Amino acid sequence: MALGCVFVALGVVGALLPVMPTTPFLLVASFFFARSSPRLNRWLLHSPFFGPFLRDWDKHRGVRMRVKVVAVAAMSAAVAASIVWGNLTWPLLGLLLLAAMVGLAVVYKLPVIRDAEPAVETESCPVVRS
Repeated sequence: MALGCVFVALGVVGALLPVMPTTPFLLVASFFFARSSPRLNRWLLHSPFFGPFLRDWDKHRGVRMRVKVVAVAAMSAAVAASIVWGNLTWPLLGLLLLAAMVGLAVVYKLPVIRDAEPAVETESCPVVRS
């Protein structure tokens, strides 16, 4: 249970820092909670902020396109703000850009869940029996 709490904390930090992942930490937290505290696992899976990602990953092994877009936008905004206002040295700037590229590659490689196509309504045809 303690490891699950540690990984939830890391997931929260990852949600706040664009260069750190969130979902992998939460998946590991769910793994530990499922074995130690079903109540905490239910709480995590039904949390309004983290639950949808975890349930999508559990059911479809992917993320929705809007999750990717938000991740890329947040990461880009954080990197741009760090470049503009961070007063970074050249080595730190290079490290930041390298970390951003790795993060973008990870987000790019995540499988995308396509929202279900709307059902096409067809007119019902009577069955003719002979």
